[in-house]
Amino acid sequence: MEDRENLTWSDFGDASRELAAQVWNSGYRPDMIVCVARGGLIPAGAVSYALDMKELLVLNVEYYTGIGTTLRDPRLVDPVPINDAMTDKKVLVIDDVADSGRTLEFVKGICLKYTSDVRVAVLYKKERSVIDPEYVWKHVDGWINFPWSSLPPVNSANGEERP
Repeated sequence: MEDRENLTWSDFGDASRELAAQVWNSGYRPDMIVCVARGGLIPAGAVSYALDMKELLVLNVEYYTGIGTTLRDPRLVDPVPINDAMTDKKVLVIDDVADSGRTLEFVKGICLKYTSDVRVAVLYKKERSVIDPEYVWKHVDGWINFPWSSLPPVNSANGEERP
């Protein structure tokens, strides 16, 4: 069986501050954070607090449809924000993991249409990723259980609520 990385809420708190410290210590001062929804929402929020940044833009991207299953290509999901807000800004793209890297490559490409200064930060990077983020908390190859997505939804398939 494949090794799994289990990120706890406590470890996540440390990880997000360490990721923010990497950004800060590199001298990079982003004007805006672009968070990749949904996986990047919680990491982006935590990093934005650690960097004392309030300018965030959310791009909702669909690529993974299940464990190990994907669409042919990543795509933006409505609502699509007005991306002119990125024009000539220093943009930090944040996601939970660079797995295949296709989603991050897609989002970075969107950002590069508006600005030339785009960097990527992730909690985890897998070796197979087609993108090499500037800021990585940890390198892994196995599946990652994130504390915000490791339990089934409360609206499970049988309609039964879960605590």
